[in-house]
Amino acid sequence: MFSIHRTMIKPFASATVCLLLFTVLSLPSCGDGFVPVPKPRSFPRVIYPEKAYVPFTEAYCDFSFEVPKYAKIEQDTLFFDEKAKSDCWFNIKVPELNAQIYCSYYPITSQSRFDELVQDAFVMATKHNINANYIEEIPIHRPKDKVHGIIFDIDGPAASTYQFFLTDSTSNFLRGALYFNSQTRQDSLGPVIKFMKADVDHLVQTLQWKK
Repeated sequence: MFSIHRTMIKPFASATVCLLLFTVLSLPSCGDGFVPVPKPRSFPRVIYPEKAYVPFTEAYCDFSFEVPKYAKIEQDTLFFDEKAKSDCWFNIKVPELNAQIYCSYYPITSQSRFDELVQDAFVMATKHNINANYIEEIPIHRPKDKVHGIIFDIDGPAASTYQFFLTDSTSNFLRGALYFNSQTRQDSLGPVIKFMKADVDHLVQTLQWKK
C-alpha cells in the first residue's frame, strides 16, 4: 500500500490555496457597482431619401395622385403570366428600400361588381396575412373629391403590412398593397415600414378621379 508523506502534501496544499485566492480576488466584488445591461435593439443602417413628391399622371389610368420623387413607376402588363385585367395595373417601386406598392384598378360596372370588389379587398387583407397580430381598419372619407375607402394597417409578421382600397362607389375602384423584397425580420423593418406608410398615406390623400 502506498503512503503519502506530510512533506508531499504541503507543497500541493500551498499551490491550491494560492490558486483559490487568485480566483477570488479576480472576481468583481458585489459592491463595485457593476450591473450587466442588455444591449439596446439595433436596426439595419438605412439611408432614407428626402421626402418629396411628384404627380402621377400616367395616360393608362383615369386618375392622378402624388408619388414619391424617388420612386419608379412600372406598368404591370402581366398577372401570373397572363395579361393584366386592366391597363391601369402598375407598381410603385422604391429600390433603395426594397419596397413596392402594387396597385390595381377596376372599373365598377354594377352594384354587384362593387360589392364583390369590396369583399375581395377585405379577403386579401386577411387571407394572406394569417400570421398578423391584428388588423386596424382606418376609414377614408373625402366627400368633396368622391374618394372613400379603407386602409388596412396590419401588425405582425404579415406578407403585406399596409393595404388600402379607394373608390367613388359608382365608377372607379383602386386597390394597393405595400410589400418588401427583404428577408429581414419584421421588427427590424419597423422604421422602413413607417417611412413607406407615410408615402401610402400621401397617395391616399392626394388621389383625384378624372371622371
